[in-house]
Amino acid sequence: METKRSPFDIVGQLETLRRYARSLVRNADEAEDLVHDALVRAYEHESTFRRGANIRNWLLSIVHNTHIDRIRRARSQSLRVEAAAQITEQAAPADQDHAVRLRQVREAFFALPEEQREALHLVAMEDLSYQEAAEALGIPVGTLMSRISRAREKLRNFEDQAGAAKGGHLRLIGGADNEKR
Repeated sequence: METKRSPFDIVGQLETLRRYARSLVRNADEAEDLVHDALVRAYEHESTFRRGANIRNWLLSIVHNTHIDRIRRARSQSLRVEAAAQITEQAAPADQDHAVRLRQVREAFFALPEEQREALHLVAMEDLSYQEAAEALGIPVGTLMSRISRAREKLRNFEDQAGAAKGGHLRLIGGADNEKR
């Protein structure tokens, strides 16, 4: 019994796609992620594949375009983070303690994983509802709520650690209280 091969046979192209992806990103794990993302796109746009065309070339093109999109996305994200950091630094001309504390909170916020930072930013800073933020990120509301919860927990832990460190080893030098000792 002979099985008929589908003209949309992606499985037979996996090794070629993986080799090409490894040559683009030079990292096996990132290459697997790239191939995965490209295959998702291929399945989503299967209707654009012309029957009888070369599937290998079509898939390699998708891998290439996905790689370019990832580079652009990373560059754009980096520019947004730098711009946000510059705006934040200029927005808080405060006393020294407050400026140091603000910098620590900003660093803790930027240290959050990207998906948590995005979710928390949209809800806490842009004042979007959970539904609006979930739609903007293209995720379910429950996923958004989970990300925000994890982000807030990490920031609370940061606050707890900062509070414990604040009272432990520093003392005020000078002033009326010190003269009595």
